Amino acid sequence: MTSSMTPMKWFWGFLKKYCPLLVLGLLMTTVIAVLAIVNPYVSGLIVDDVIRKGQIQLLPRLIGILLSVTLVRSVLRFFYQVIFEKCSQGVLYDMRDKVYRRLLTEDFAFYGKKKTGDLMSRQTGDMDAIRHFVAYIIYAVYENVLLFTFALCMIFTVNVRLALCMLLVLPFTALTTFCQARRVRPTFAHIRSCFSSLNAFVQENVSGNRVVKAFAKEAFEKEKFDRENDAYMEAQLASSRVWMKYLPVFEVLSYLLNVILMLYGGHMVIQGEISLGNLVTVNGYLWMLTVPLRMAGWWVNDIYRFTTSVEKIYATYIEEPKIRMPASPVARRVMEGNVEFRNVSYTADQECIVKDISFTARKGQTIGILGSTGAGKSTIMNLLCRFVDASSGQVLVDGVDVRDLNLYDLRDNIGMAMQDIFLFSDTIEGNIAYGRPESSFEEIHRAAVMADANHFIQRLPEGYDTIVGERGVGLSGGQKQRISLARALLKRPAILILDDTTSAVDMETESYIQDQLKRLNGRCTIFVIAYRISSIKDADQILVMDGGRIIERGTHRELIARGGYYADAFRHQYGEIPPAGEFVPAKGAAFANTIAYGKE
Repeated sequence: MTSSMTPMKWFWGFLKKYCPLLVLGLLMTTVIAVLAIVNPYVSGLIVDDVIRKGQIQLLPRLIGILLSVTLVRSVLRFFYQVIFEKCSQGVLYDMRDKVYRRLLTEDFAFYGKKKTGDLMSRQTGDMDAIRHFVAYIIYAVYENVLLFTFALCMIFTVNVRLALCMLLVLPFTALTTFCQARRVRPTFAHIRSCFSSLNAFVQENVSGNRVVKAFAKEAFEKEKFDRENDAYMEAQLASSRVWMKYLPVFEVLSYLLNVILMLYGGHMVIQGEISLGNLVTVNGYLWMLTVPLRMAGWWVNDIYRFTTSVEKIYATYIEEPKIRMPASPVARRVMEGNVEFRNVSYTADQECIVKDISFTARKGQTIGILGSTGAGKSTIMNLLCRFVDASSGQVLVDGVDVRDLNLYDLRDNIGMAMQDIFLFSDTIEGNIAYGRPESSFEEIHRAAVMADANHFIQRLPEGYDTIVGERGVGLSGGQKQRISLARALLKRPAILILDDTTSAVDMETESYIQDQLKRLNGRCTIFVIAYRISSIKDADQILVMDGGRIIERGTHRELIARGGYYADAFRHQYGEIPPAGEFVPAKGAAFANTIAYGKE
């Protein structure tokens, strides 16, 4: 993004594609404005030559001219409105597509500080303000400036003094327009801000409606909504008060032209300085003067609404992601899955999240990661997927630093069943096949069987064609976890990350899933992040984390024998350690305990 780029230059980049159509539309508008001066002139001829002088033979020709001009103007108006609407929809489509594609490139940090409702308002309300400007304001302002100019010129041809009297209104109109513009612009920035806040609030509450109902906080949320709604209404009213103050002035100035025409023009007819037909002609031009004066305030509002919307969309668009594709990426369409962390540390917001992490995972190995909440377990996986970049040290996949790899190749070789499960409003089959949409139903079914999801899916009314609600509403936590796992397995990744994937399933299901994972026969490297020791006991290497560091590492037996953090966690979850450290799970509540254990 160049520093010389401004919001309006950025907007022009979308508009210039449609310049030929816009020029054609403006040419039609110009013809319509020119033809607008014909009918008042012909009306004056009818009064002077036909009515007063009795030249009846001229009447059919003059009426024919009136009808022809009206017909031509109507046809041209239809076509140029279609042209401007087509341009506006084209600009809207291109801009919305460009902004959406940019949003897809943004990283976790961007979405961490932006509200979903705020981003949605950029793609809806702000975009519509831009569409309205292109579809209507451009030609409306241009046409009325031409009408005002042509009408004033024609009045000068009738009588210079009468035209000069009407011209006296212009300075007052210009001053009023300037004052309104200066006052109204800040109000639109405030309106867009309040609208974004309201939109974000509603989106958040609709998504979190289960929590609201679970805590019976409907009344509390209504009060919060009323505050947001009141703030938005007050912002709108504040803007309205500005133009309510100035619009009556525009109305008075426009009616003042009628007064001038009736009084001074009538006086000139009586004195014989102009004919009655001339007065009718000038009266026909009067609307071409009054409409622009009356509408000037509204157009100023729409123009500033447009500029504010462009500025807010552009401000979102220019935010550069911190995680970017390297200049010369190393292409690896298919990866082996060897992973190495070399003295990796990561700091965010001046807080050290992980410190000096080093370990190696060879292809086909299973690495278990255990630790209390906030120990940095998920951060390690975020570094591996390059959702964030290490502050120091290196994360290598197949011997190549992830910062040098093609970003899409890296992530395409990683399958994730994340802690925060997101399911799309789609069929269960579509959700499982999200990573590999070209997969056959047999492959999808096989992945569901491995994740122990097939049996509950088949019990649903429409089986794999069942539409799940937004974020998986309607499914239990365990069901969502198994669909998420099936989605990751179907991808056939070189690296499989299971982030607390079986926390919501029973121990029998967890055991079944672990048996299925063993059947991968070393085809991929598996990382299992868990709070339950039963989830990682068979791992080739277990990393125990605390305070962002690896404090213990080894196999299940080695760590039990060491008698440290891992052994304490085992004792906390399952009671006494059995002889030789073998894993013999207890029954009852202690067995199902999944609460993270921290040092006492």
